[in-house]
Amino acid sequence: MNRVTSSDGTTIAFDRSGDGPAVILVGGAMSYRAFPGFLKLAGLLADNFTVINYDRRGRGDSGDMAPYAVEREVEDLGAVIDAVGGSASVWGTSSGAVLALEAAASGLNIEKLALFEPPFMVDAGGVRPPADHEARLKKMIAADRRDEAVKFFLKNMGAPAIAVAVMRLMPFWSRFRAVAHTLPYDAAVMGDYSLPADRIASVTVPTLVIDGEKSDARLRHAARAVTDALPDGRLCMLKGQSHNVSMKVLAPVLADYFGARIGTPSGTPSAI
Repeated sequence: MNRVTSSDGTTIAFDRSGDGPAVILVGGAMSYRAFPGFLKLAGLLADNFTVINYDRRGRGDSGDMAPYAVEREVEDLGAVIDAVGGSASVWGTSSGAVLALEAAASGLNIEKLALFEPPFMVDAGGVRPPADHEARLKKMIAADRRDEAVKFFLKNMGAPAIAVAVMRLMPFWSRFRAVAHTLPYDAAVMGDYSLPADRIASVTVPTLVIDGEKSDARLRHAARAVTDALPDGRLCMLKGQSHNVSMKVLAPVLADYFGARIGTPSGTPSAI
């Protein structure tokens, strides 16, 4: 484990594996570097890249400092980039993809950007988080109602009640619960979940936007909208995949885009 100190003094923990150009993995809501999927992706990419798998603030072995601001998380990523040589390619998933997009818009030295299903809500109708979702999450966490906060977040993302009930019985629920206090952070990253088209249009970094063939149509529509808003955006659909993407399928697509080939990519790319 390595550590770097962010601009506000918060310590950010990260693992470094492999050798080659740097690729940084940015997790989404309730994920952190010890998640099995992140460990697997890092292992699959490590033969061709120096893979940096880090804990976002408040998670795992990273520190935290109040008050939270999205700008602090951008600074955290900037500190990690500086620690690995001053530039890197970045992959982000879900709300982590939105954080990575904001980091690129903020001018961090990102060579290439890959985004998996940033969950903006571009369709009319459907389930949407309430306007006060961030405040409500903060209230639940302040009262130590972690399970309630996780359920609230998942249902607002469109997960059926029966699916959430089943998740509570699964071993990974304890991991969700452990980092539930960071859910307001992801709510802040997402804002009102609308597409910030002007902000996205300011991102000049070459960007690959990835979605899954079997993902919710809203996520696929969001991926297309983000791609259309980017000056240098390309879209890639992964056959047979959903939001719970197989890292074995994802890794060759990322490796090909970031500059190496491992196996055969399993995506249907648009102008990669």
